[in-house]
Amino acid sequence: MLNQYLMYNKITMTKVNKIAIPAAGLGTRFLPATKAMPKELLPIVDKPSIQYVVEEAADAGLKDILFITGKNKSAIENHFDKAVELEAVLKNKNDVKKLESIQTLDSRAKVHYTRQSEPLGLGHAILQAEHHMNNEPFAVILPDSLVSENSTITKDMISAYENYGCNIIVLMRVKDSDINKYGIVEFEPTDNPNIVKVTDMVEKPEVWEATSNLAAIGRYVLKPEVFNILRSQNVGMGGEIQLTDAIRTMAKDADISGGVYGLIFEDTYYDTGDKLGWLKANIEFALEREDLAEGLKELIHNLDIKENK
Repeated sequence: MLNQYLMYNKITMTKVNKIAIPAAGLGTRFLPATKAMPKELLPIVDKPSIQYVVEEAADAGLKDILFITGKNKSAIENHFDKAVELEAVLKNKNDVKKLESIQTLDSRAKVHYTRQSEPLGLGHAILQAEHHMNNEPFAVILPDSLVSENSTITKDMISAYENYGCNIIVLMRVKDSDINKYGIVEFEPTDNPNIVKVTDMVEKPEVWEATSNLAAIGRYVLKPEVFNILRSQNVGMGGEIQLTDAIRTMAKDADISGGVYGLIFEDTYYDTGDKLGWLKANIEFALEREDLAEGLKELIHNLDIKENK
C-alpha cells in the first residue's frame, strides 16, 4: 500500500520551489547584543548567520524565499535589499570580491517578507506562510541551524521528499545531556540506513522520557496539509503553537499527507542560537579561511600554552 502511495505521489506531487525562514524571535539569549540588532544578523566571521542559510537554500534550487519576521527586524530586509550606493563604490574601487559578497541573491532567488505579529511559537510563525505557499510543499530552515558551507543537506532533504512523497525532517544523533534541548523522535527503520519512518515526536523531553537520541535540527520539507493541523491544534509547551505537535500528528496518522520520514544528518551542525554554538561556528568557519586560518591557529596555540602554564 505504501509503495502504491509513493508511486502515485512521484507522479502527482509538486516540486519544492519555496522555503520559509522564520526570523521573528527576540534573541533574548544574546542580549544585550540583540537589543537593537536581530540575532539573525549576528556574524559568523564576516557574514550574518542568516545569509549562510539563504545561500544554502538558493544553492539547493529554492528560488522563492519567504522571511517570516517580527517587530524590529527591518534590518533583515535592508540586508537583503540592493545597496545601490555601496555597489557603486565597490565597482569604482574594482573590489570584485566584496561586491559579489553583497550581491548574494541577485538573479538567484526572489525574496518576500511577511510578519508574525505575536510571538506565539514556531508553529504560529509557519502558519503566517500559508497564503504565500499556495497549497504547495515547501522547505523550512531555522536561521540558527547552520551546517558547513559544502554540505548538501538541503539538496538531500528535497531529494528525500521527491523519493518518499512525504513530509521530511532532518535528524541528528545527540548526546544524552542535549536531549532536552530538541524535539526527539520515535521511529522505525527503513531499507535505507539514512532514512527512518517517524512514528512519534516529543518536544524537549527529559532524557528518561526520550525513546531515542534522534533530534530534529530545524530543517524540514512540509506538505501544505500542515497548515490545517497547525490552525486546529491546541497550544503546546510554553503556551505556544508548536510545529513539533503538528509533525507528531502527521507521524501518528499516515493518512494525513502520507506521514513523516526522517533524514539522518551525520556531518557537523552548529546551533548558532546558543552562545557556545555560535562561538564554535565562528572559530571553525574561520579555520576554513585562507586569510584567517594561520593567525587563528597561532592564537589558539598561544592560548593553549597559557592555559597549561
